[in-house]
Amino acid sequence: MPKAAELKKGHIVQINSQPYIVSQIEVKSPSSRSGTTLYKVRFNHVQTKQKLDQSFTGDDILTFIDFQKRPVQFLYLDADGYTFMDNEDFAQFTLTADQLEDQLPYLHDGIEGLYGLLVEGNLVGIELPAVVEMAIEETPPAIKGSSASARTKTARFATGLEIQIPEYLETGEVLRINTESGKFMSRA
Repeated sequence: MPKAAELKKGHIVQINSQPYIVSQIEVKSPSSRSGTTLYKVRFNHVQTKQKLDQSFTGDDILTFIDFQKRPVQFLYLDADGYTFMDNEDFAQFTLTADQLEDQLPYLHDGIEGLYGLLVEGNLVGIELPAVVEMAIEETPPAIKGSSASARTKTARFATGLEIQIPEYLETGEVLRINTESGKFMSRA
């Protein structure tokens, strides 16, 4: 039985006898000495995708639901949604854009390290790798004669993701991006 302080994005818990997946966690630390840290958590229902917001203290106990975490591969996008294949038994699953929401900007052809979260044989979500490598599709050129300060510019990727990168990087370079924070890490 995990405590609320141990929750992570992608965990599946039981609330009111229903399965919910953690989609967002906001930690609020109090300013007073006797205050307890609050965890404001946004859940999405596994089947209906209905949102549920709840607040917990760090010691509140939640019930995890039994699920399988299996390696999957992103195959293609069509009118039905995003199709993934289980790497072990080659079963195919389709998720809608609403089910993937915050993960869409990182999904691209050839992405490696994806894991599918299966509850009772149904794919309910995916877990992204901590770092993805993507090529810059468009970014403005560096300004000649600019100072040596750490200036940044916006880079756009094929998935629609836009992040701030150092000014010296150019279109076509492959970058490592942290999927948790959405920030530039390094060249690949």
